[in-house]
Amino acid sequence: MLSRNEVKYIQSLGHKKNRDAEGCFVAEGVKIVGELIQAGFVTKKIYALPDWAAANKNIDNMIEVDEAGLKRVSNLETPNKVVAVVEKKKLPKNPVFENKITLVLDGIQDPGNLGTIIRTADWFGIESIIASFDTADVYNAKVVQSTMGSIARVNVIYTDLHKFLSASKMPVYGAMLNGEDISAIKKMNECFVVIGNEGKGIREDIQFFIQKKISIPKIGDAESLNAAVAAGIVLYCLRCKV
Repeated sequence: MLSRNEVKYIQSLGHKKNRDAEGCFVAEGVKIVGELIQAGFVTKKIYALPDWAAANKNIDNMIEVDEAGLKRVSNLETPNKVVAVVEKKKLPKNPVFENKITLVLDGIQDPGNLGTIIRTADWFGIESIIASFDTADVYNAKVVQSTMGSIARVNVIYTDLHKFLSASKMPVYGAMLNGEDISAIKKMNECFVVIGNEGKGIREDIQFFIQKKISIPKIGDAESLNAAVAAGIVLYCLRCKV
């Protein structure tokens, strides 16, 4: 039986300030919760329907609830068997970027875009994403859901991009409208790739650090590309080109 305090606590984690204070976030659904557990994330509490609970008896801190109870703590219109309160990932203190491609996100504000970018990065074997402080919170419920479990494998590190890029000696590429055709760019093994804000692009002070502007050729009449789609195309060209 769910108490009012439990429901209130889970709902409170919908706010970033509470997630930061508690060091926890909410994950939902069989796939996402399963991948987080498999990746070694610490689950503080799991609320599950009887069939999921029966199939996962070895998991600690689990409370069996009915469908009405699960709906009380779910952000989804149709809750998917399990909701978990999970401790945030402990990020590496000294992440290594050499000999790797790393995405740099400058002000990506749409949670769905960020989640899809994380999922796309995971597909292409990208280990880390560097994000500006005004990028959407990786532990926002919509972001977590959009990653489809990839949040378990991709580190998202928030920092001051200006300071970070000024201290780096690695090549910096930027996805921009006036750049070189991405199809002409050689396959890369090491670089930062900057993806800008959905509406404003990459900020001028960040453009200063970009050594090579790259662009996805436009054939039709669309005004712009979705940031997550652009990230996917760029990563494919840089990672998979022969």
